[in-house]
Amino acid sequence: MIMLVSKPKLMLGNEAIAYGALASGVAIAAGYPGTPSTEIIETLMRFRDVYTEWSSNEKVAFETGFGAAMMGARALVTMKHVGMNVASDSLMSSSYTGVSGALVIVSAGDPGMWSSQSEQDIRHYGLMGMIPVLEPFNPQSAHDLTVEAFNLSSSVGHPVIISTNTRISHVRSQVNVLPKQPPIYGKFQKDPGKYSLVPEIAKRDREEQLNRWEKIKSLTSHLVESHGDGEVAILGVGISYSYVREALRTLNIDQVKIVGTSCSVPLPYTIIDELIGVEKVLVIEELDPVVENQLKALLIDNGLHIRVEGKNLTGYAGEMTFERVHRSISKFLGVTIEEEESPINLTEVPRRPPAMCPGCPHRSSFFFLKKGLTLGGIQSTFYSGDIGCYSLGVLPPFNEQDSLVSMGSSLGIANGVYRSTHVIPVAIIGDSTFFHTGLPALANAVYNKLPVLIVVLDNRSTAMTGQQGSPSLVIDIADAAKGIGVKYVEIGDPFDPSFAKTVSKAVEWVKKNQSPALIVAKRACALEVIDKVKPTQVAFVDPNKCTGCTICYDYFTCPAILKRDDKKAIISQQDCIGCGACVPVCPFNAIRLEGDKPEGWDQAWTS
Repeated sequence: MIMLVSKPKLMLGNEAIAYGALASGVAIAAGYPGTPSTEIIETLMRFRDVYTEWSSNEKVAFETGFGAAMMGARALVTMKHVGMNVASDSLMSSSYTGVSGALVIVSAGDPGMWSSQSEQDIRHYGLMGMIPVLEPFNPQSAHDLTVEAFNLSSSVGHPVIISTNTRISHVRSQVNVLPKQPPIYGKFQKDPGKYSLVPEIAKRDREEQLNRWEKIKSLTSHLVESHGDGEVAILGVGISYSYVREALRTLNIDQVKIVGTSCSVPLPYTIIDELIGVEKVLVIEELDPVVENQLKALLIDNGLHIRVEGKNLTGYAGEMTFERVHRSISKFLGVTIEEEESPINLTEVPRRPPAMCPGCPHRSSFFFLKKGLTLGGIQSTFYSGDIGCYSLGVLPPFNEQDSLVSMGSSLGIANGVYRSTHVIPVAIIGDSTFFHTGLPALANAVYNKLPVLIVVLDNRSTAMTGQQGSPSLVIDIADAAKGIGVKYVEIGDPFDPSFAKTVSKAVEWVKKNQSPALIVAKRACALEVIDKVKPTQVAFVDPNKCTGCTICYDYFTCPAILKRDDKKAIISQQDCIGCGACVPVCPFNAIRLEGDKPEGWDQAWTS
């Protein structure tokens, strides 16, 4: 492990990675926002001499970094784990061609799926593509390994992956930060004999890839450390290494050798040296047995007979936690542990389902969409959903996301649903996702004449990950759809009850013309609005008009609207932002806004 000493600073693991990139002379940084990776690019955006961008998707971000590294620049690309699937086509090619500068890809995983549709182990991309994968075990190592990754990439001319996770990316600790270096940009150069992957060149690049892989094995052999001695060993990888050390201290066991590695692909061959004299070893790593399987192969290749255990004791699914590691080590060593009662008196906290923010325009879109479909003669349909804040539409009372598969999948899934059932589906997609991977599926819908109602929820923000920008800020979605060939395109305001009529007209057009129709539900993210303009009005319920019909709190479900004991509604003045979305929802006109409308309020919602 390299040791870096400079100014200690309290920071997130993601910030430590950004500062490691700055210490390595990063010049180009691109990414697509996704929890838990987002703060890396946000940190780098503070430095004007580094080019940074939120790309339209992970493949574009990767290709931006790849192209920069072709020119000799030092480039960083960031994404969450599922983004690797989007970027993987070009990622695999980059391993064949190599790079002229340095190219580091940070993929932040989400074991336990706190905010993701899967918890896939991206280290398989390293095995499949012959791309080294480094795994930090705390924020300091995240910084240090970023420097290591840039040096490795630059010295070999090969992409390098850093695999982090929620607990590394979002934990804070003191980090010794190396000084920032001047960014290393590229110089214009052309080498089609390396980068143009026609078969003849690809075959030659394949040989070069294999040669580089042997160099990488040699240059990563030092990324192993060990402590203690004994006939049994425990091998920890990434954050699991920190848990292993802590668990053994808790168990007060000395006669165990602790081995740690921060390079999971390729597993450093020097790890064999650390296991000489050991009779059995337990491998503890998060998600899949990537290191465990490589270790078994290494032992067989070297004629060593050491019993290896791992996933049979630790399990596959979810985050690796201290408690899991503690139990696994106890079983492995045959140590009986007593489960101690927590000294903290845990109080049952009332369960609260996730909900859209007060003032979220998606709530109004879902509310009036269902009404519009009914007006248009559709009583039952398939709501093909997508990834974003609006994924919460899967929950009651809306129940308007019958599938949520991946970014931009709504239209492709809708196509399959219609082709197999002839039921006209509704595809619901956000503005950022529309430009991420929705456009190819929209072209397919036009080309193959898919009868579908497409609703683009345009809040001009990649809101779910923290209000990063969206291409919809500068590209009009309606114009883009018309340009692709969608013949029926309308724009509606989801706060306006007439949005339901907009939906019904579009549905009637789809049924008549058997082709796609697209509606843009356009209204800004409420968090963006109240960042720009301080609310000065709030909504009130007139108890004399309220009948307790339950529509506002049971079917509209703004968190600010509460139910009184007599079933009438009351609005929390602390939670209400005065958006007025609830006013037209009440059939008895019992809700009204009070207070003066602040200057710039309407413009903030609609511009």
